[in-house]
Amino acid sequence: MQRLSGLDASFLYLETPSQPLHVCSILELDTSTMPGGYSFDRLRDELAIRIKAMPQFREKLADSAFNLDHPVWVDDDTFDISRHLHRIGLPPPGGRMELSEICGHIAGLPLDRSRPLWEMWVIEGVAGTDAQQNGRLALMTKVHHACVDGVTGANLMSQLCSTEADAPPPEPVDGVGGANTMQIAVSGLAKFASRPLHLANVLPNTAASVAKTVARARSGQAMARPFAAPRTTFNASITGHRNIAYAQLDLGDIKKVKDHFNVKVNDVVMALVSGVLRQFLFDRGELPESSLVAMVPVSVHGKSDRPGRNQVSGLFSSLQTHIADPAERIKAIADANSVAKQHSSAISATLLQDWSQFAAPAVFGLAMRAYAKTRLTRSRPVHNLVVSNVPGPQMPLYLLGCEVKAMYPLGPIFHGSGLNITVMSLNGKLNVGLIACPELVPDLWELADDFAVGMEELLLATR
Repeated sequence: MQRLSGLDASFLYLETPSQPLHVCSILELDTSTMPGGYSFDRLRDELAIRIKAMPQFREKLADSAFNLDHPVWVDDDTFDISRHLHRIGLPPPGGRMELSEICGHIAGLPLDRSRPLWEMWVIEGVAGTDAQQNGRLALMTKVHHACVDGVTGANLMSQLCSTEADAPPPEPVDGVGGANTMQIAVSGLAKFASRPLHLANVLPNTAASVAKTVARARSGQAMARPFAAPRTTFNASITGHRNIAYAQLDLGDIKKVKDHFNVKVNDVVMALVSGVLRQFLFDRGELPESSLVAMVPVSVHGKSDRPGRNQVSGLFSSLQTHIADPAERIKAIADANSVAKQHSSAISATLLQDWSQFAAPAVFGLAMRAYAKTRLTRSRPVHNLVVSNVPGPQMPLYLLGCEVKAMYPLGPIFHGSGLNITVMSLNGKLNVGLIACPELVPDLWELADDFAVGMEELLLATR
């Protein structure tokens, strides 16, 4: 067995019927490259072979009523791929509206915790084509956040993919094994008993991080504060419904803007998000006077020796939406991001992981339900939205023999923050995935389509 870290488990504890905490992606696939031609049975058989080399896809949760620590992963001895791979067809004409509608419905469905926490949905009939006749295919993936963060999720997808359509499958890999309730309880007791020692180690790092934050705030070198974000239409309690939209941009255009303003790719991404949201809110007469604040997940892979599949911290970034001029805005964003990164680096990389070890299911669940029912979700949002940038390989990829034309990542949304924008670069393209609560952002495609407009605005600023 393998015990979940506190951060991994917190995504289980924070989950509610209206706040499912899985991460998704929508892949556009070209079936014409599949050796032997496409059929659902052939694709399922190929997936079954590759999953033999991916034990994470064959592991499920296990717990004991006497366990005082977090749950564990164990091998699912009754694993059946047909319970995880599903096949559906789009209604005509099979365009982006039909695809996003059905994917939004799937995104709102919780995962079955008695099985490995993932699903894939093969979606045929894209653009009215027949996938068996050199057509197109969409694939939606769902994996619980307890299993993956941005980096581990991208690594899992890379294991499913290859750089050649007919690449041989990898060698099988053994899983974590099993455990009975007594083993889970006894090892959990040992972990629980070590918590006072763990707390003694965490407190000095916490005190040092607080002192550095206070000093930075006094000198004006701190990142944006939590609970300082202005109120917007998408900052309220969410329902279990989801809507999805997406856009694709040329990565070369992103790099052109980056080089002109001497900033980072992530600064350009944030500037795009800022410009799109500014225009969206301005058109509705809802643009706040103060800047929107984004929560940006930050990978600490390689900086942390803590166990767990989620190796992530986060920072709060000012989107500078109060600045009208795009050139001034991207410079201000780059400056703010630089300060935020320096502040984040000054804080212990493992602080979030360390404190989450003390996460208690009942406390987390009650706190989330209480927050969802109070006016704080609207009047005092922690942040306005989540913005995440996941780098991907810059080469052609093939998933189970099908060429990947696009991969749109979709992160979770939370009470008080009903919009998530995640981007992924892949083979010369920047794929933008948007997911929201439709009761808060019903016109999500308007936001998605404005990314092309925002890109042109930034390109004009380089001339």
